Amino acid sequence: MNIYFGDLHNHCGITYGFGSLENAIARAKSQLDFAAFTGHAMWPDMYAKAPETEFVVNFHEVGFEKLRQNWEKIRKTIAEANTKDFVTFQGYEIHSRQYGDHHLVSIDDDLKLVYMDSPGELVRDCGAEAIAVPHHIGYTPDYRGINWDKFDEALSPVVEVYSKHGCSMSEDADYPYYHNMGPRDTRNMVDEGLRRGKKFGFVASTDHHAGFPGSYGDGMAAVAARSLTRESLWEAIKARRTYGVTGDRILCEFKVNDAWMGSEITANHRRITARIETEGTLNKIVVYKNGKPFHVINGESSQEVNREGYYKLRVEMGWGNQNLYRWNGVMTVENGEIESYNTYFRGRSVLAPSKDETYDENTINDICTQSSLDSLRQLSWACDTVGNKSTLHPSTSSFVVKIKGNLDTKVTVTLNGKTYTALVGELLEYGYTTHMEYYHSQAFKIYKAVPETKYLFCLDLEDDKPETDCDYYHMEVSQNNRQWAFVSPVFVKKEGEGNV
Repeated sequence: MNIYFGDLHNHCGITYGFGSLENAIARAKSQLDFAAFTGHAMWPDMYAKAPETEFVVNFHEVGFEKLRQNWEKIRKTIAEANTKDFVTFQGYEIHSRQYGDHHLVSIDDDLKLVYMDSPGELVRDCGAEAIAVPHHIGYTPDYRGINWDKFDEALSPVVEVYSKHGCSMSEDADYPYYHNMGPRDTRNMVDEGLRRGKKFGFVASTDHHAGFPGSYGDGMAAVAARSLTRESLWEAIKARRTYGVTGDRILCEFKVNDAWMGSEITANHRRITARIETEGTLNKIVVYKNGKPFHVINGESSQEVNREGYYKLRVEMGWGNQNLYRWNGVMTVENGEIESYNTYFRGRSVLAPSKDETYDENTINDICTQSSLDSLRQLSWACDTVGNKSTLHPSTSSFVVKIKGNLDTKVTVTLNGKTYTALVGELLEYGYTTHMEYYHSQAFKIYKAVPETKYLFCLDLEDDKPETDCDYYHMEVSQNNRQWAFVSPVFVKKEGEGNV
């Protein structure tokens, strides 16, 4: 299996989001393996129009009609964006107080835009193979949070557990809800659904509303599939071989008795294996059994440093004011080589229309996001950033490079005419920052290097104690930079009469 990363839920100007579809596709292709481009389509039980709801009702109605008028063109544009290097899916969204919000995702370019009262009716009547993915599930029941009583795992093999709205894993999870739709509710968390015997996998996606799929820190779906094709990804999603990440591409393999995450098996003896590759220093890895910690690894326990092998180096750019600022950079490596790299570009942060903010639809996501591995020893890139809205709302962009070498491998980073050179051994001890101007200006940061001994982890555990008729095991990984991975459960039935 290969791990592919994408965004199954994001918005742009095709409905009441912002930015062109063409730019959204370009942004997605610059750093994702796959994406759906989601239009807001309907809200069957929308609030009645009144003075206090008029703004919300109006922008929804205008957005729904915009999607309807342009559906055929939108569908065709998304279909044409599907290539051998980048996979697209069709889809649109239904709001619902009764069922909770869902986005339809389809493998079929002939997906019909139909109007129904429930996600189930949409999947049944849309004329295509589709699933309905519940999202921002943690809102109050009857306030567009999930309705576990009406959840159908055949309809929804995966659930969106993280997005710009926050994290829905549990009441105590990092990233609470702070959107104006309200706080998260204990009754609608992921752990409550699993406790009630519901079976589903985990994904994350941005729910970004300004045409920037995969905007860093807002969520991505990870899929374990055999190849980068619609058919292979679709099979994996339906099989729940998925997990969600907040931003960093944390690589996770998680199995019970060689059955991948998302599987249902029958066994009393369970061998739990996992391989994790982080992008930064580890906070902890937790394997859960029936919602309770079964095994924990703390990052502090990994202190050894390999003198040769692989190292990861992160470079972050941004800060300064709110104007777009262009970065042009080159990294070169001597006495070593670049094994791979991941980009973490951010778009302007928009979650929904607001009375207080307006955006130029044609330019808001016309943002530079380019990178290329010129050789085994040189990486070049160009990107635009804006300043952070506050000390708690980062708008920086970054990339992580995996370097093969040793403590004497020399790394040189040149950004907008400013150059820094250091050995890997030095970068294991100190990072580096510099500003582009004297006062309150844009800046970049080279982080301390992370050795392989601190980013690569393997687990091999045994469990011979079934607790229920069907136990479930899942894994969570957190880094010290608050980047997380939420790995789908494996459901294990107890051996015995009726379970063979």
